[in-house]
Amino acid sequence: MIKLDNERGSICISSEVITWLAGDAATRCFGVKGMASRQKENGFVQLLRRESMTKGVVVHANDDDSITIELHIVVDHGMNLSALSTSIMNEVSYKVSSGTGIHVRQVDVYIDSMVID
Repeated sequence: MIKLDNERGSICISSEVITWLAGDAATRCFGVKGMASRQKENGFVQLLRRESMTKGVVVHANDDDSITIELHIVVDHGMNLSALSTSIMNEVSYKVSSGTGIHVRQVDVYIDSMVID
């Protein structure tokens, strides 16, 4: 739960809202197939359905009232990974900060797998 105080009162935003916004923004980027989840028992990466995309997102609250977002994604084969990652970082940071008013300090993108269509 992230708490924002202003002159009119306090706003509490659950981490589920932030993870949904981040997952939605990431999956809408060109070249992203979906969010990823790594299975603990065998280490295989699983492509998550749209309704489960928040499982590939981790939000960390920082001491300065900002957040750090960690994304685990599956991408299309043949994409420029550097350009794709930069695009995802910018899009997720913008969507989350404009949607919640919380400063996003950092977005870490982990490309867990590639899919060939």
